[in-house]
Amino acid sequence: MTTTSTNSGRPKARTTGEGATRRRGRGSPALASERREHLIRLAAELFAEKGYQATTVRDIAKEAGILSGSLYHHFSSKESIVDEILSGFFDEVMSSYRAVIEEGRDPRETIAGLVRIAFGTLEPHRAAITVMQNDWNYLKDRLDYLTKSEDEVEKMWVDTIRAGQEQGLFRSDIDPKLTYRMIRDTIWVAVRWFRPGGRLDAAGLSEHYLKVMFDGINTH
Repeated sequence: MTTTSTNSGRPKARTTGEGATRRRGRGSPALASERREHLIRLAAELFAEKGYQATTVRDIAKEAGILSGSLYHHFSSKESIVDEILSGFFDEVMSSYRAVIEEGRDPRETIAGLVRIAFGTLEPHRAAITVMQNDWNYLKDRLDYLTKSEDEVEKMWVDTIRAGQEQGLFRSDIDPKLTYRMIRDTIWVAVRWFRPGGRLDAAGLSEHYLKVMFDGINTH
């Protein structure tokens, strides 16, 4: 989470000696953290726009208005930056998915909850989702947790779909894994055309999708 300043604009009394040392000691980590988060956001946007492989450390530094060498004060490599971008995305979405599963609602309500969470990531994690789509095959061989995380997410969805089939809530003639992958890809690809501030926000988009998914487009 980015730390922001609460400076009200009033002039501050100048402090010297031990008090000044303590104040600088408290502020420096916060400023460094804020700068680091800023660089991660800039890099994420560049990776999403140009592709991970096509984006250089120099590109990121230029966008940030710093020298390339200065970037290494914050990150050991370009890979460590994309690692933070994608691990942050997966940590958040998987934690939210687990919370829905642990509520123990019926499979239809659980699937609806998972869909809402997935659509809810489109705005805050637009860049991460775009990078994941564009560079998955390249990055999954370098960041081993990506495949493990995706396998865990798939299991959550597939187990819920199967439970729904066993309870007679979902059709028995659909393949759970294929169904999950079609749902997943439909949601993630929406990042390419979904624009915040449009006719539907992410919540409205998820409700429309659920209506189509559960009720279809045929009249009943």
